[in-house]
Amino acid sequence: MQFLAEYTKEFKYNLKLAYPVILSLLGHTFVQLVDNIMVGQLGSKELAAVSLGNSFFYIGMAIGIGFSTAITPLVAQSDGSNDKYNLKNILFHGIVTCSILGFLMFLLVSNSKFLMINVNQPEEVLVLAKPYLNWISISLIPLVMFQGFKQFSDGMSDTKPGMYATIFSNIINIILNYVLIFGIAFFPKLGVEGAAIGTLISRFSMLLFIFFYFKISNKYKLYLTKFFSLKIRFSILKKIYNIGLPSALQMLFEVGFFTSAILLSGMIGKNAQAANQIALNLSTISYMVAMGLSVAAMIRVGNYLGKLNFSQLRRIAYSIFILIFLLDIIFCIIFLTLNKILPWIYLDSDNLNNYSDTIEVVKIASRLLIISAIFQIADGIQAVVLGALKGLQDVNIPTAITFISYWLIGFPVSYYLGIIYNFQAEGIWIGLLVGLTLSAFLVLLRFEVKIKSLIKKSLQKDLNK
Repeated sequence: MQFLAEYTKEFKYNLKLAYPVILSLLGHTFVQLVDNIMVGQLGSKELAAVSLGNSFFYIGMAIGIGFSTAITPLVAQSDGSNDKYNLKNILFHGIVTCSILGFLMFLLVSNSKFLMINVNQPEEVLVLAKPYLNWISISLIPLVMFQGFKQFSDGMSDTKPGMYATIFSNIINIILNYVLIFGIAFFPKLGVEGAAIGTLISRFSMLLFIFFYFKISNKYKLYLTKFFSLKIRFSILKKIYNIGLPSALQMLFEVGFFTSAILLSGMIGKNAQAANQIALNLSTISYMVAMGLSVAAMIRVGNYLGKLNFSQLRRIAYSIFILIFLLDIIFCIIFLTLNKILPWIYLDSDNLNNYSDTIEVVKIASRLLIISAIFQIADGIQAVVLGALKGLQDVNIPTAITFISYWLIGFPVSYYLGIIYNFQAEGIWIGLLVGLTLSAFLVLLRFEVKIKSLIKKSLQKDLNK
């Protein structure tokens, strides 16, 4: 018990760092949850259209958010060594990078609609998905720019600004979605398209909120002083790029892996796709807890890297690994016990016109939640360990691991079991389980190898003094 106490005593501070990030990330997920629940009241084809549109949006979001995470370990390291001049430069170059990247992701996603036709999706779903994607793709610009500010404050061990901004934007999103989807009062009934417009406006409000938060905060306004007079330094851009590109690829590989499940489910039919969206959305909620702890791992590991204290760094990292393991056991139990109840949150049982479709969607989703329950632990551990590795600024080998696990192993299993061997949606999700489990094992092994190497080098350096 004394051995475990060395790790469990860190739980309180880990959660203190992580909970605002979790709430902020859940806010992003809550935007999709609100869209799914409200649109789900219209019917299964509308829910499938949102799922299909988001499958393309998630690719741009993954690249943008993944790249922006490079800011956090750089800030954490500079904060650990108390280098305020470098912090200001990291913020400037981070915002510049995120602004350009957000616009590029908008262009990429908005011009990807032609791909929908080539992935064998139901025609009735395509008709609704295209206008949804037109609007939702624009929101990548404020979303990625927001991440620049958020990742900076996260790196400063202040994870609340992103939480406040996300809560604010979600309130706006709920109100606008309700009036624009269903046409309340003088607002037009826009259905699926209304959900996208509401989300777009809410994400611009999120960016404005965090910008003005920085402007009036005593802690951050210093870093915005003469902000636009700073000169571009390619040495800093290179640091962001060297961490950001592999980090973006890591997130792209994982999000793309889950997006492939959406597209493969669409090849089976609209009900399988709608069920996949329900299970995926619920799984994402639990995954945001892991991502919050991943950011906590990135911050704390980055701080100890700046202090060159590797033995404490390892202890702190493992305290977070143990914490996510325990939390994901709880999520596993919840999904197993409520797998037949949770899908009804998204669907209207009183809609007699779609009742047979609704029943089929619930049956499929409940079976997918059983598989999701099993991979909760692996998914959480791989997310948190990847965060710790980013804190160490070790991103290239972990990126290769995620590619091998998801695309060389997991995706072929999904395709063959789900489509070729006709296990349908369950077969697709077994592939997700295989890929995530392999990734968790390999990145944990990589962390051990890396940290042991750093400790050994540090000891040799001390002996040579």
